[in-house]
Amino acid sequence: MTDDTMTTEPDGDVEVDLASLNETLEYIRPALQADGGDLVLLGVDSGTVNLQLVGACGGCPMSTMTLTAGIERILKDRVPGVQAVNAV
Repeated sequence: MTDDTMTTEPDGDVEVDLASLNETLEYIRPALQADGGDLVLLGVDSGTVNLQLVGACGGCPMSTMTLTAGIERILKDRVPGVQAVNAV
């Protein structure tokens, strides 16, 4: 395991490439900030990325759609090991 990879299972079955995750979140972030929002990475647990939507995104009625149709789809496509995204 390198500094750029987080093992999320004790046996090492699921690994998320943290460098790719952070790079992809930085790719997504400007679109959220353009609408007055942002996201905070809270951690990764068993392939599930836990995010907090803040600012305008935190209370937006479309935040669930943004999360599933946007953020989760992009992360699954671009980051090895991501299985789901959860907004906390």
